[in-house]
Amino acid sequence: MTTAPRSTAESSIATALGITPGLAVQELGWDTDVDEGVRTAVLDVLGDDFVYEALEAVDVVLLWWREEDGDLGDGLVDALTDLTGRGHIWLFTPRIGRDGHVDPADLAEAALTAGLALANTASVSKAWEAHKLVRPKGGRR
Repeated sequence: MTTAPRSTAESSIATALGITPGLAVQELGWDTDVDEGVRTAVLDVLGDDFVYEALEAVDVVLLWWREEDGDLGDGLVDALTDLTGRGHIWLFTPRIGRDGHVDPADLAEAALTAGLALANTASVSKAWEAHKLVRPKGGRR
């Protein structure tokens, strides 16, 4: 008996995030409230586990963040530690109306503090949205 391939919705999540096989992806901020469907979709495409202790620079950081997690600017700066110069961060925050929602003004201020620019936002699940943060073009190596 064969199993059905992953649903289009799940595979489209990884596609929307630009996740492809062979990327080194680090996950930060995991807790029991994260969307396991998003994680599974990314892991299925990667074909490998997330990087937890980076021995080399990573291509993408998936950062799960809630308002009560502390200073988002500090969290973004920490997320840059293992990121390549051309890499980017996907910041996952609870959607508007959900516990832990991050105000857009706070997100914009934190991105500026970390020296990042908001590239785009994607809806990845009923509870979470993702914000792609990149280094400004002049700051990439």
